[in-house]
Amino acid sequence: MEKTTKLFVSCEEAKHICDKNQYGEATFIELVKLNIRLMYCKITRAYSKRNGKLTKTMEKSNIQSISSSQKEVMKQKLQEQLSK
Repeated sequence: MEKTTKLFVSCEEAKHICDKNQYGEATFIELVKLNIRLMYCKITRAYSKRNGKLTKTMEKSNIQSISSSQKEVMKQKLQEQLSK
């Protein structure tokens, strides 16, 4: 396992920061650390690129989910059918 210093992070930590950045949860210091890692690590750059593509794809997909009340109705109907 790689050691981390104040500005240099391990590949795993960089991936975690990249994921946090995807959801807007990364701090400024974490972004600085990530950008330093991205300058010299091909693996982290590739991960970050795939992460960005995934985010854009999910935003374009216009996925809609059902409400929890609709889920409960579906569960009840399924239980009724299974009990027959």
